[in-house]
Amino acid sequence: MIRYKILIQYDGTNYSGFQSQKNKNTIQDKIETSLSYLNNNNPLRIHSASRTDAGVHALGQVAHFDLENDMPSKELKKAINARLDKEIRIIEVNKVKDDFHSRFDAIGKQYIYKCTLSNNPLFLNQKFYVRKIDFRKLNDCAKIIIGKHDFLSFSKFSDKKNNLCTIKESLWVNQDDNLYYYIKGNRFLHHMVRYLVGTMISVSQNKISLDFFESLLSNPSKDAKIYKSPAKGLFLNEVFYKD
Repeated sequence: MIRYKILIQYDGTNYSGFQSQKNKNTIQDKIETSLSYLNNNNPLRIHSASRTDAGVHALGQVAHFDLENDMPSKELKKAINARLDKEIRIIEVNKVKDDFHSRFDAIGKQYIYKCTLSNNPLFLNQKFYVRKIDFRKLNDCAKIIIGKHDFLSFSKFSDKKNNLCTIKESLWVNQDDNLYYYIKGNRFLHHMVRYLVGTMISVSQNKISLDFFESLLSNPSKDAKIYKSPAKGLFLNEVFYKD
């Protein structure tokens, strides 16, 4: 068996997330079906670095799988893509060590959340349309997030053992009426980025105060009443590994 690492890009608009689910249209199922043709029509399981939710996109999703067929990486990439939906593309294939694991070996991830101040129909599937934004307040919130915090308030489901995440990058950028939020951390809780973005936008629109936002980190709560941004603006940008 040879272990392969793949880099994947996809538009998640019409999919029920990455992870395989019964009677659902998922990214994982599409890739595994394509790979089965290269595995003598036998099922083949892939393992991803992140289980992106329904509607979430990826520029740098990572997964691995084992295959008996020792194909050159370029040919394997072409063969997989030949049977994939146009919304999904394998952009890189590499042979890796037998003990490599796309999820457990990851040391961090970077997400980008995309908003727009323009009500442009071309952005409907990939950007969150927002209005009356105080950009300074967005970055005031973003700075608070940097460091090690308990993000229980910003999670759909709590992890009883550990809700701590270390955030190394948290920054909003404004480019021609497009707002991009960059966040990099060692781990993320379920829906965490979407809750953070939705709540930061609410601060910038004066729906809640900056002090309240800060209290969500200093006094984490399981059932915090906060805002969640839609899935369509979220992109898994990169997964990081040790050299």
